[in-house]
Amino acid sequence: MHELQEHSIQCPYCGEVIEVLVDSSQEEHNYIEDCSVCCQPINIYVSIGFDGETSLEAVSDY
Repeated sequence: MHELQEHSIQCPYCGEVIEVLVDSSQEEHNYIEDCSVCCQPINIYVSIGFDGETSLEAVSDY
C-alpha cells in the first residue's frame, strides 16, 4: 500500500520552506498546492525513481 510522504520544499514566491504531502503511488505526476505562508499557487512536479527516491521541483506560475 502506498502512502503520503512528507517532504520539504522552498516556496518559489516567498522563499519559506514548507512541508507538503506527496502521493507515492504514481511514479511521475504534478499538482498545484498553495503555499501555507503566502497562499500563492505552487506547481509541484514529482518523480519517483526505481530506487524509491522522490524528486520534487517547485515552480511559480510566472
